Amino acid sequence: MRLDKYLKVSRLIKRRTVANEACDNQRVTVNGRVQRASYEVKPGDRITVRFGERTVAVEVLSVQDNVGKADAAALYRELPPDEQG
Repeated sequence: MRLDKYLKVSRLIKRRTVANEACDNQRVTVNGRVQRASYEVKPGDRITVRFGERTVAVEVLSVQDNVGKADAAALYRELPPDEQG
């Protein structure tokens, strides 16, 4: 699944267009490297998203096309600050 779509489906970013803009503005890294919106997300990838002063780092647990709002958080695990590097 594309990175921008994964960010939307997992509810890390509310809209796909916003996710796409975040990738274009180099605010999204995967495994420590800035990636484009077309990057194919795989389980085990570590995604970091910068929202101004705040940074969210997650590890991808699964990739699914359609997920309900209640189950969206099950797609990833938030990483504690010591694992974000």
